[in-house]
Amino acid sequence: MKKIIFSLIVLVSSFIISFAQDGADYCSEGKIKSFSRLSKFSSVQYPGDSNIDVIYYKLDLRVAVNPNNLSGVVTVKAKSTKQNLTSFYLDLVKATSGGLTVSSVKQNGNNLSFTHANNQLQINLSKSYALNEEFSVDITYSGVPIRGTGFISTASFSFLDQSAAKIVVASLSEPYGARDWWPNKDTPADKADSSDVWITADKFFVSVSNGKLISTVDDPDGTRTYKWKNHYPIANYLISIAMTNYQIIDDQFEYQTGKFLPVIHYSYPERLDNTRRTAVAKTIEMLRIFSEKFGPYPYLKEKYGHAEFSWGGGMEHQTITSMGGGAMNSESTIAHELAHQWYGDKVTCKNWQNIWLNEGFATYCEKIYWQYKYDQATFNSRITSMFSSAKTAQGTIYVQNINSENEIFNGARSYNKGGSILHMLRGIVGDDKFFQIMREYANEPGLAYNVATTEDFQRIAERVSGMNLNYFFQEWIYGENYPKYTFGWNSKQVSGNVYTLHLRAKQNSNTNPLFFTMPIQVKYITQLETKIITVFNNVQDQGWDIQVNGQPSAVTFDPDSWILKDIVGTTFIDGTQNLPTSFSLLQNYPNPFNPETIINYQLPVACFVVLKVYDILGKKVTVLVNEYQQPGNYVKTFHGMSLPSGIYFYTLKAGNFSETNKMVLLR
Repeated sequence: MKKIIFSLIVLVSSFIISFAQDGADYCSEGKIKSFSRLSKFSSVQYPGDSNIDVIYYKLDLRVAVNPNNLSGVVTVKAKSTKQNLTSFYLDLVKATSGGLTVSSVKQNGNNLSFTHANNQLQINLSKSYALNEEFSVDITYSGVPIRGTGFISTASFSFLDQSAAKIVVASLSEPYGARDWWPNKDTPADKADSSDVWITADKFFVSVSNGKLISTVDDPDGTRTYKWKNHYPIANYLISIAMTNYQIIDDQFEYQTGKFLPVIHYSYPERLDNTRRTAVAKTIEMLRIFSEKFGPYPYLKEKYGHAEFSWGGGMEHQTITSMGGGAMNSESTIAHELAHQWYGDKVTCKNWQNIWLNEGFATYCEKIYWQYKYDQATFNSRITSMFSSAKTAQGTIYVQNINSENEIFNGARSYNKGGSILHMLRGIVGDDKFFQIMREYANEPGLAYNVATTEDFQRIAERVSGMNLNYFFQEWIYGENYPKYTFGWNSKQVSGNVYTLHLRAKQNSNTNPLFFTMPIQVKYITQLETKIITVFNNVQDQGWDIQVNGQPSAVTFDPDSWILKDIVGTTFIDGTQNLPTSFSLLQNYPNPFNPETIINYQLPVACFVVLKVYDILGKKVTVLVNEYQQPGNYVKTFHGMSLPSGIYFYTLKAGNFSETNKMVLLR
């Protein structure tokens, strides 16, 4: 979807909207009731008439500039979802001054009566329609779309690229902006089965929309009409137009031997050379990786491409992502928006409360691209960065205030914490099951080219993995914050080389939930073996006894950083602790890192401890520890958020002991 962008997209709006109500779109109350904070909701309800099911949209538009004007005929084909339907409404903003004016509504060429007030176009049908009976109406309208209510609340439909000082007509309707410029049922829950967009304008314009270009017609009045056909189900907010004096870069993706998907980039002429050089050129490789991991590209009958438009960041319009100039240079943003073609476009969140199904998925898919295109270290670094942002998230992943676009598209929560949830799920079920879950979610009949809720994704995850994951989804989707652990261990010889390894995990108290139930991987090292085991932590303060071969010399909790967490301590003063026998400063992990890393050290005796970080020139960056400490195992987190890439050194001075290690910050 997503939006204008947090690294991927730029959030710039806090416009608050009120709209008509339909409680049917809320997620299952069963899950929600488990957490008292979610027991009450805002009064927000979805626009969109629940008495109709939209089948088809056709936008036959005429666009003029100097002066600006949008006019046209929108055809809506729908069926009744009730007996004896005599009227229905579409969503269309009614401005107090300016805006769009409806001149007529017709059915089979005959005029229908209508009213346009309170952002609703109320239409009286020519007869009573039975349940599931189909009908079609044609709405003729014109005017200048008001500065709107979409993701960029100042301009869901724009006639000018202010930054480029050129004429660029473009739309961005997510979440509530489609009704700013055309009449529709404004909810993601009701996808049209197909759509057409015809755009007539001066020959200066190359006009771009969803689907496949069927024809280009030079009209008698000197204008040109582009006719775009979309064969697939589509959510209303994903229907788009983009128009300027584009130059075209054609490419192809060979998805099967001898079968090719057109990959088309519509570039500002003045940026054409740059476009050719940028990450856009990597779209083909992204298509290959995502097709392998998630199943075939969803719109093989049509195309994929990018169209430059008026805002920075990206918006995943179906088959044609709109991209700002800066986004065209961002490999991550290109990957993010492409991933939305599977997660957000093919399978769309049923309501904005579940936006993480769009944004969290695309955010994590970015990371998957980096992993399989580059290497594990690059992937780990980006996971660390994602985790760092996720830790700042406020509230639940399930969005409670959908009046606020900044709440819906919160970068820390909907994007990065949503992506972190997928990473943790991958750690729980393993790679094979995880990617099977992702493929089945995107391709399951009933969800593919339709809409989904968190419950749908949980159901598939449980079916594929064979695990009960209710604890995971309840706590991470409807709960808040993340776990903060204190870990500890000791060992005791049983006989010969057989030892009992005692593990302990304690969580700081949280509010909702009180603690996070999680499987935790533990890596231990003895002189005879190195193994990773998994313990299931379902008590706030919990211990486990594991029989191992050889005396443990090192134990690491969550060694591969699958869990969104903080480690606030590693020592238990309980009389059974296995104290270090020597001083030690361990290598940080991850390394390289971005933007934070973990530093472990050991003290065999009580002493004064100083832990400092220096840059490559020997300039002190920070002091992590400067205090008297008891013997034990210690962990410190170093945050490099404000620092440039490069080599850094960390030095431990404890009593007469001194040691320095090197670490690399890689952005």
